[in-house]
Amino acid sequence: MAFLDIEHLEKSFGPMKVVKDFNLGIEKGEFISLLGPSGCGKTTVLRMVAGFETPSTGAIRIDGADMVGLRPNRRKIGMVFQAYALFPNLTVAQNVGFGLKIAGVNRTDADARVAEMLALIGLSDLGPRYPFQLSGGQQQRVALARALAPRPQVLLLDEPLSALDAKIRVSLRTEIREIQQRLGITTIFVTHDQEEALSISDRIVVMHQGIADQVGSPYEIYNRPSTRFVANFVGTLNVIEAEVTDPAKGHVRIAGAAADLGRALPSGKVSLAVRPEMISLGIHPGRETVLDGTITDVHFLGSVIRLKADIGAAVLAFDTFNATDAPPPKAGARVQLSLSAKDLLLLQD
Repeated sequence: MAFLDIEHLEKSFGPMKVVKDFNLGIEKGEFISLLGPSGCGKTTVLRMVAGFETPSTGAIRIDGADMVGLRPNRRKIGMVFQAYALFPNLTVAQNVGFGLKIAGVNRTDADARVAEMLALIGLSDLGPRYPFQLSGGQQQRVALARALAPRPQVLLLDEPLSALDAKIRVSLRTEIREIQQRLGITTIFVTHDQEEALSISDRIVVMHQGIADQVGSPYEIYNRPSTRFVANFVGTLNVIEAEVTDPAKGHVRIAGAAADLGRALPSGKVSLAVRPEMISLGIHPGRETVLDGTITDVHFLGSVIRLKADIGAAVLAFDTFNATDAPPPKAGARVQLSLSAKDLLLLQD
């Protein structure tokens, strides 16, 4: 049995079912991200684990103990919200120690724990300040320290970085992951930002219309999506319609070029997908399928240049590294693109 066990969880609001037969086992110390677009049910799952919503059906167990029916303050869960939710009339130290005060921890122990938490988030000198005197990133660190101070068994983070600017988001997500690993606390992180989920998670649950479409490591989710939705939602994807020439052997033709997928395929046409970084400009060993195309767009992104080429059957986006002695081809240039059939994904609904 997993440390945090969620079985057959469902939630309906009137006739609308927003979470459908959700199952997930999370090991102790694991960092799980619930990833998906707005309205997919990820926050509803988090709120049911926290106790803010009651499941229509299903079970939630932490370390073998049934949580359904328990009030949020009885679940030993720490929660960090998107909007910080700090008490404006309390100092930073008082905010961090609020949960300890409610739990009846004696003053000496509480003060020591608050000092420990402020040191953990790198704000030891800011204990006497009030929330309005802090930046957004500092306020979110205080919210994290407040959630961790009572030593919860599980940490829940509901899109905690979405209100911050891009640069602070990147640094703070790294800090959250480092703190989580240092403490070894089981964590569920809700986000709609695929880069956040891919960069800090042990596993990702991609949700779509109330269902867990795929559960896997960041590597598996990105490189081996199991559904068309996951393939399109996570990362940039090129989709190509290919003609199956030998269903038994998995031979197809893409814009006149042959490719061997090495597995049985249905007859007719299939939808194939390939990531931009799997396409090379020019002919390269090991990338046996060669396509002729015309450059339509060139976007300089610094270390990487994103190009698009019309191959007739589709317009493919692909990446090259910036090189000072080799400028990229210009729009209108005829080029050859090469890829390996093993990098082509067969899309399924």
